[in-house]
Amino acid sequence: MAIPALTLYHFLTFAWYFFIMFSVSMLKGDKQPSGVFMYGGPWKYLTILNVVLQTIFYGVSFVADLLAPISKLGCVKLIQSCKDLLFTVLAFPVAMFVFTSFWGLYTYNRELVYPEGIDEFIPLWLNHAMHTAIFPLTLMETLATPHRYPQKKRGLGLLGFFSFSYLCWVLWIYIAVGEWVYPLLGLLSPVGFLAFTSTSLVLIASIYIIGDIINGLTWGAAEARQKLK
Repeated sequence: MAIPALTLYHFLTFAWYFFIMFSVSMLKGDKQPSGVFMYGGPWKYLTILNVVLQTIFYGVSFVADLLAPISKLGCVKLIQSCKDLLFTVLAFPVAMFVFTSFWGLYTYNRELVYPEGIDEFIPLWLNHAMHTAIFPLTLMETLATPHRYPQKKRGLGLLGFFSFSYLCWVLWIYIAVGEWVYPLLGLLSPVGFLAFTSTSLVLIASIYIIGDIINGLTWGAAEARQKLK
């Protein structure tokens, strides 16, 4: 029996992100790169958290595809709902935010977000896997299948909670070790820090709204609901 194209895509993308996580876990060096410290491990970087998030999403999507023939069961419907919520509220906006913010700052001054010393620690291909490939893969998911978006107030609220939680994590790390996760933050005044974080929240909220618009334009609200039944 032939494997549906969408199921195969979800499996291959899951395997790709799992491979990236494995590759990150295997990174070793004689000394820490400049601008990198041990506290918090890789989990202090939104880039790594996004890779974990994408791995979970595509894993859930693959399972949901396999269970599609029995989609009338309550547990299967729950998995489908979790898959859509995970993508719309987190996987899409976080991936696009990582891509946009990283390459925007990198283009302006790479030392603000990705010091040159990291090149000796993280291979070029892995950098692009975590910061570049996420854009076409996430966009492809949006165009390949419809996703049911929650009410805008709820969706933005959940995304805001995630964003605020990560900001608290970054602040906690600074309090604990006296160093910023991202060098850029150390150059900002308190007012500048507030302006930067506020702009970041507006950006990721805007990305969420854009994702909702793309989903609607591609599939149409009525057609999307029919396909998701």
